[in-house]
Amino acid sequence: MADEEKVAEKQIWIARDLPKCSGCRMCEVACSLHHENRIWPEASRVRVFMLVPGAEFPHLCAQCHDYPCVEACPVDALSVEERTSAVIVDREKCTSCKLCITACPGRVPFLHPGDNKATICDLCGGDPQCVKVCSEGNWDVLRVVERTKEHSHKLYARRPDDVTEHLVTVIYGERGKELI
Repeated sequence: MADEEKVAEKQIWIARDLPKCSGCRMCEVACSLHHENRIWPEASRVRVFMLVPGAEFPHLCAQCHDYPCVEACPVDALSVEERTSAVIVDREKCTSCKLCITACPGRVPFLHPGDNKATICDLCGGDPQCVKVCSEGNWDVLRVVERTKEHSHKLYARRPDDVTEHLVTVIYGERGKELI
C-alpha cells in the first residue's frame, strides 16, 4: 500500500514548523490547483500571511479539539469527517452567515470569493496537497501527523497577529517585539 493511501486511512492534522517558512506560497498554489483547478490564492484553504517582513507563515485549519466552527453553525452545514478529522462544508446548506468564522479562535474559515460560502481546509481527503508540495520543495514547514487516542491533542487555531507575534520573537529574539 502506498504511503498516500496509508495517510488517508487515519485521522490526521497538519503540523507546522513556522520559522522554516520562506513565504514561497507554493502551498497556496497547490491547494487552489487541487480544489479550484487553477491557481487562485484567494480561494486557497491555506493562506500565507506576512504581517512583518521576513515572518511569513501558512495559516490553515488546526482541527480544534472541540470544533467551535462546527458547533456555531446554525444550519448544520459543517461537520467533521470521521476518517480524517477534517471539517467538511455542505455548500448547499451554508447560508454565508459567518458564524463559523467568528467562532474560530484563529478566524480560519472564510467566505469563498466565487460562491460566498464558508471555506475551510478539508485535508484533501487525507492527502494534503500543501504538505506534499512543501515536502517536495524540501522546506518541510508542513507535515502530516497522525491523531491518536493515546495522546491528547487539544489543538486550537490562533489568529494571524498572535502567530506573528510569537514567530517574530522566535526569529528575531526579544528585539522582534519592536517590529510588531
